[in-house]
Amino acid sequence: MEKKRKRIVSLVTMTLLFFIVMAANFRGCFSAASQTPIKGKSTTPANDRVGSSVFFRVTGNVYPTGHYSVILNIGNPPKAFDLDIDTGSDLTWVQCDAPCKGCTKPLDKLYKPKNNRVPCASSLCQAISTGQNYNCDIPNEQCDYEVEYADLGSSLGVLLSDYFPLRLNNGSLLQPRIAFGCGYDQKYLGPHSPPDTAGILGLGRGKASILSQLRTLGITQNVVGHCFSRVTGGFLFFGDHLLPPSGITWTPMLRSSSDTLYSSGPAELLFGGKPTGIKGLQLIFDSGSSYTYFNAQVYQSILNLVRKDLSGKSLKDAPEEKALAVCWKTAKPIKSILDIKSFFKPLTINFIKAKNVQLQLAPEDYLIITKDGNVCLGILNGGEQGLGNLNVIGDIFMQDRVVVYDNERQQIGWFPTNCNRLPKS
Repeated sequence: MEKKRKRIVSLVTMTLLFFIVMAANFRGCFSAASQTPIKGKSTTPANDRVGSSVFFRVTGNVYPTGHYSVILNIGNPPKAFDLDIDTGSDLTWVQCDAPCKGCTKPLDKLYKPKNNRVPCASSLCQAISTGQNYNCDIPNEQCDYEVEYADLGSSLGVLLSDYFPLRLNNGSLLQPRIAFGCGYDQKYLGPHSPPDTAGILGLGRGKASILSQLRTLGITQNVVGHCFSRVTGGFLFFGDHLLPPSGITWTPMLRSSSDTLYSSGPAELLFGGKPTGIKGLQLIFDSGSSYTYFNAQVYQSILNLVRKDLSGKSLKDAPEEKALAVCWKTAKPIKSILDIKSFFKPLTINFIKAKNVQLQLAPEDYLIITKDGNVCLGILNGGEQGLGNLNVIGDIFMQDRVVVYDNERQQIGWFPTNCNRLPKS
């Protein structure tokens, strides 16, 4: 495999930038850890499989881990890779033994290419050329990619294809051939350490997403859902077969042919059930972002509301706490969010275009307790992260909810549940 920059395609995404009877409605789920090597082809017709789903266990948390990840097997025989779950980008990629520069995994945990490059003439290569003119002078030339993230991280590599062994909830064992990136040059220029995962699981709306590829192959609907536990872990699923028939709150996606992000709006913000005057918000749902980011003006308004409400209470500023930008402390270390929950009011995001559609956020949905016993605001200033006027809903707002991204019906939905309790088969 040649390492060259002759024709690098750029996929610029915003990734830090990014139940009503739940168990009874999730049928026949299998964990990724239980997947077995697959030989031969499935005997299940494609038109029967498209209504199926794939289920994976999730590890991680908002704090202190800072991300949620899932294990996917790649190749035949399969090799396990832990991937950061990212609905804010399209391309799935793993660290690549080509050899690898800037990789965080040992050599035996890297992916070894084996003459399985995707040619630049492929439609998937063209799909990841977002924002640049697409050139392919030699059809069999390798497809180079470069992904840049809002946290100043990046991955440079080559597009490959290989088998992704999957066990469907209907019992079928499949090994579809999926295109993904083999990253041989990773950079992390931001203030935070990179996730200790082998790569990124890109679950965005674009054609290069693993979701779109599975839909094209007739395996699952173009639907993904995740449930991130407030404690640790959770689950992820592809397809809509596992969704309950009712009880989901839905809001329409904002439609744009050039936008692969999951956006919705406009929305207004309520604090303690009362209007704040913050209106017209367009929001990006991004599982690749641990925390929630608002543009500078909205962020400052929220911070002012919270600080005004804390006036006269026993919480004091904790500038010595470095976990997040704004933190408070009490006379004694805080052990649980329950110790200080009464000091804070709930937030509500009210989506204007849909009737009675609200994302209700209790204090534990926007606060963290640090290892030093302080409480910090999990809402950050997007302007300081180079996000401009973007508003990003991160994992902290999505904890203990099943969040569903339905590309078939162009809608985003959610319902509350205990994500620490895995669905039963």
